[in-house]
Amino acid sequence: MRELPRYAPMLAAAGPLPVDDERWAYEVKYDGIRAVGYVEDELRLASRNNKDISVAWPELAAMAPVDPPFVVDGEIVAFDAYGRTSFEALQPRMHQRNPAVIRALAKSVPVTYMIFDLLHVGDRSLVELPYSQRRGLLDQIGLRGPHWQIAPQLPDAGAVALAESRRLFLEGVVAKRLDAPYRPGRRSPVWTKVKNVHDQEVVIVGWKPGTGRRAGNIGSLLMAVHDDAGELVYIGNVGTGFTQATLNDLKSRLQPLQRTTSVVATDVPDAVYVEPRFVGEVSFTEWTGEGRLRHPTLWRWFGTDH
Repeated sequence: MRELPRYAPMLAAAGPLPVDDERWAYEVKYDGIRAVGYVEDELRLASRNNKDISVAWPELAAMAPVDPPFVVDGEIVAFDAYGRTSFEALQPRMHQRNPAVIRALAKSVPVTYMIFDLLHVGDRSLVELPYSQRRGLLDQIGLRGPHWQIAPQLPDAGAVALAESRRLFLEGVVAKRLDAPYRPGRRSPVWTKVKNVHDQEVVIVGWKPGTGRRAGNIGSLLMAVHDDAGELVYIGNVGTGFTQATLNDLKSRLQPLQRTTSVVATDVPDAVYVEPRFVGEVSFTEWTGEGRLRHPTLWRWFGTDH
């Protein structure tokens, strides 16, 4: 049998929920490592840029051998105690190549390969088939193992599915149009990712100078919040959500507030610290275990007398 062809993963475009639910299927948006699996005599896992990442995930090797061989698309995830995916838990394993360390990490941070598409079986490519047919064939294969499973489809309408994902503190949902083919390597709105975001009021305690197009201006803002004792605690930087006008305005207002020391316990290289006179609101996806905001975006800011 010929070697399995290589497929670049299809990517979802960010967007709103579809309004015509009958044309779409909904899945949980998993927060993990995207991987295309080539399952034949052995398992080969390829990253988004087609790098072989199989060695990092030895608990998935038992998916092979199979006959006929096939190609699947999915997400490698780690679940926390509440059944939520944790990208932070995966990070110690992502770039590890030491076999002894990998074996230890596989025991302490086990992963699951959540498989959501079937791209190829035997000598036949399936990418031109509509999603509904590919999904039906995937369900027929019945992949289920100690560290891999078929990602479930959500039975409810999009709005209900998204609300339930929000209640469970999941990242969001992905809507997939039932009649759409698989487009390797392309980002397409026929797969639409709808993320849950949270809002947080933050205190601006400094900035990090920009580089490249932002050279000479603010690159990102240092954020803090008050803890239970009323003390300011550093929670990371935000560098998106700015227009050029906002950057210019922020710099003109923050420059007079510069101070030589930080009002929070942190050591950010090259940071410019300021008096905590301004607050803002950011959207973000989750808190990390280190008490930082993940994927923050600034959407408004104002003085402390707001």
